[in-house]
Amino acid sequence: MAPPSSHDVHTPSADAPAPRWRATAEAAGLLRHGVPAPTVFETMTSLALEHDAVNLGQGFPDQDGPDELLALAADAVRTGSNQYAPGTGSPALRQAVAEHRRRHWGVDVDPDTQVLVTTGATEAIAAAVLAFVSPGDEVVTVEPFYDAHAATIALAGGRHVTVPVGPPSFLPDPDEVAAAFTDRTRMLILNTPHNPTGAVYPRPLLARLVALCAERDVLVLTDEVYDHLVFDGEHVTGRAVPGAEDVVLTASSAGKSLAVTGWKVGWLTGPADLVAAVRAVKQYLTFSSGPAYQLAVAEYLPRADAYLAEQRERYRAGRDLLVSGLRAAGLDPVVPQAGYFVTVDLSPWGVEDARAAAEDWIRTAGVCSIPVSALCRADGDTMRSWLRLAFCKDASVIGEGMDRLVRHAASLRG
Repeated sequence: MAPPSSHDVHTPSADAPAPRWRATAEAAGLLRHGVPAPTVFETMTSLALEHDAVNLGQGFPDQDGPDELLALAADAVRTGSNQYAPGTGSPALRQAVAEHRRRHWGVDVDPDTQVLVTTGATEAIAAAVLAFVSPGDEVVTVEPFYDAHAATIALAGGRHVTVPVGPPSFLPDPDEVAAAFTDRTRMLILNTPHNPTGAVYPRPLLARLVALCAERDVLVLTDEVYDHLVFDGEHVTGRAVPGAEDVVLTASSAGKSLAVTGWKVGWLTGPADLVAAVRAVKQYLTFSSGPAYQLAVAEYLPRADAYLAEQRERYRAGRDLLVSGLRAAGLDPVVPQAGYFVTVDLSPWGVEDARAAAEDWIRTAGVCSIPVSALCRADGDTMRSWLRLAFCKDASVIGEGMDRLVRHAASLRG
């Protein structure tokens, strides 16, 4: 399909509903003068390439997943796993996911009725929102938020309601979440571990939020793609707290855990009736994808624990290296409990707009980052002076980036 022309993107007349693409682009902060714009990740990466900058912006690993996993995928391709997988996903992968969740998180799910394989966790989230959110319904998230959450809410015609969080914990106040609910609230999306702050939601907080939703007949969708990348504390899945049985859906994937983000192998787990409803939508998005990748993950997941532990320690070292470098440059980053990213406030440097500062860092110091405001409402001021930097990179890459930053710190101050 051709991109919208200048005629397609004109503002509709007052009595005509806005086309859904416009609402989706606007929700994700991708509408410039009525025309769809590239994501901030594309923009910053392009600028980084132009200036030969160290790219600590986009959150993907420098290293591919374990050799054994890659070999399993290659073997699956060569032996004929190249046609459609079942719409619910490979039975072997659904079984492996069920066993994995039981072993790590203490949650029992039926692989036949409570596990749905998706094209990455992003599709699991999109299909769930489209399945249950009708035009005019409200969906509550914390802010900052993963940009796909905002986009899919808009795609469903829903209204995105946010509860801002801040340092040092970046955890939502349950009373503020309750105050954000109305009689139109249909879903609460929780991202734990949280992108971009690295906050890990403790069990008592999750229990309060789930209880609140159960009382108000609100569904909970937990985005847990960083579940195996927790450095401080422990990951608690939303499905493991009291009252979760009937109201909580959980999305996760192999991409972050096994460093194969391009494979887009994800899954959704939850009550059988809710999973069936999501499947009804998902089958008309992709139907199925990546059969060889599904089989490779299915075979590797039961013996992945050693790799998961090694990767967690490697990323912990990358986190600490990045934090030390930012401190050496005169900044005070928040040390994340989990995930891929460190966030840092530039206001002590006199910076009010981190988006402009991010471009300055690329041009002046050769270091690429992402403004946290790209993951916030465009009409607000939440974390406008903050940057996000990724540490899922080789130590030499992080070290080079921090060396450049220290050398140029004086010229980067506001």
